[in-house]
Amino acid sequence: MMSMSTAARRYAIPRTVGSHKARQVVNGFMTAVCGAAVALALVPLLSLLWLVVSKGAHALSLAFFTQLPAPVGETGGGVGNAIVGTLYMVGLASLIGLPLGVGAGVFLAERGDGKLGAAIRFTAEVLAGVPSIVIGLVAYGLIVVPMRHFSALAGAVALAILMIPTLARATEEMIRLVPRSLREASLALGVPGWRTSVSVVLRTALGGLINAALLAIARAAGETAPLLFTALNNQYWNVKPLQPTASLTVQIYNYAISPYAEWHEKAWGAALCLLLLIGLLSLIAKVAVRNRVTT
Repeated sequence: MMSMSTAARRYAIPRTVGSHKARQVVNGFMTAVCGAAVALALVPLLSLLWLVVSKGAHALSLAFFTQLPAPVGETGGGVGNAIVGTLYMVGLASLIGLPLGVGAGVFLAERGDGKLGAAIRFTAEVLAGVPSIVIGLVAYGLIVVPMRHFSALAGAVALAILMIPTLARATEEMIRLVPRSLREASLALGVPGWRTSVSVVLRTALGGLINAALLAIARAAGETAPLLFTALNNQYWNVKPLQPTASLTVQIYNYAISPYAEWHEKAWGAALCLLLLIGLLSLIAKVAVRNRVTT
């Protein structure tokens, strides 16, 4: 009777040198294909970044960040009012959109297994796929038309509507990643359900929530179409919510379609300024998440 080791060697699948080399060749080929795909995707991104930096760096100066736009035919000026207007409207949109988006995400994660949760998810998915110009038209019909004038508040509402679906779905996914044992431990100690959600669940998922919130804010800061229908523009300083307000994206649009070379240069400078602002928000999100994970 043959031993177990002899039988195992007889029926074992032979590992030939040729098959091992073939797997190495296929692995190297697929690695090269993936690397080429990454390089191909980076080409337009880096070229766009270089184009904005090379054309916009000449326009940056202290006056560019602190002064109002110069009239046609005059040199100098800046986009200080547009920078302030962008920060102002994005701040108002965050005050509106962040609580609603995070609250909807918490509800979907904790109590969203019924028909109401399915309806909210469906609505969030539809809103996430709606073009931003349609959101601008909706805000125009709901706010601008009844008020009979453009305003920063209308622009903030439009940007908040764009932020809410992204925040809701991201919040739901982050909360579902929190171990259920933490909830059960908190409830076992007699902590109410609402306080468990706020003090335990949200605190555990805080890193991901900060990342999602800052990315949503960055997206809102780069929108143009909704602000054309809601906030319009303003050539002066304004921090009143019921008055038309300038923004970087609309200022870039107005400068880019003008026939003046100096305005074109300012458009590139404003585009670089907006790119730096969005990049800064993304960097803050990465640092916040990394610090949350390490602590």
